Amino acid sequence: MDITVVGRNAEIHPNFREYVEEKVSKVTLFYPRAQRIDVELTHEPNPRQAETAERIELTVFGKGPIIRAEASSSDRYAAVDIASAKLFERLRRARDRAKDHRRRYNTPIAPDLGGIAEEPEVEKPEEVEVPQDTLRPAGDLKLGELREEQLGDSPVIVRQKLHEAEPMTVDQALYQMELVGHPWFLFIDKETSQPCVVYHREGWTYGVIRLNTKVQMD
Repeated sequence: MDITVVGRNAEIHPNFREYVEEKVSKVTLFYPRAQRIDVELTHEPNPRQAETAERIELTVFGKGPIIRAEASSSDRYAAVDIASAKLFERLRRARDRAKDHRRRYNTPIAPDLGGIAEEPEVEKPEEVEVPQDTLRPAGDLKLGELREEQLGDSPVIVRQKLHEAEPMTVDQALYQMELVGHPWFLFIDKETSQPCVVYHREGWTYGVIRLNTKVQMD
């Protein structure tokens, strides 16, 4: 299994790399089909965010769903411990789910298993005037490539990343959303070929947003 450790605004010291590799190597105990683990350390230089200045994101790739966990702390080693604990719990749930073929996608996920009991209040973002024609075309993005660009002279930063989208069912999308720990998940519906988003609603309920697109082919 390959382990890649990269830093954003942060230097990766050998002792830290060794600590991370030893920690995440236990992934194979829960996910024997894991092939690669990407570890990303991001340092926030703003002193006002000192308590969460070190953010760790762990992403596991293998012959199965992508599983991700992240955590922030004032200490990067503590962030690794928190993120890896979340990751191992999601891997354990994935392993247990594989053994239970009778589980249905509309079965409520209890809060102690990772479900969200209440829908968090989402603040409406302030409208930002976005300059036109300032971003490079996304057509040249490579699979897995991450690109950040500043919009003109504004402080707005746009982060783009190209992911491989394998068509899946709503059931699989809900399952994948739980594994990556996000409140929503974007996917291509296997039955309709529509771009869709599944998301958490109140309590143990979920929603699906579908887009009906008509692509003009030259």
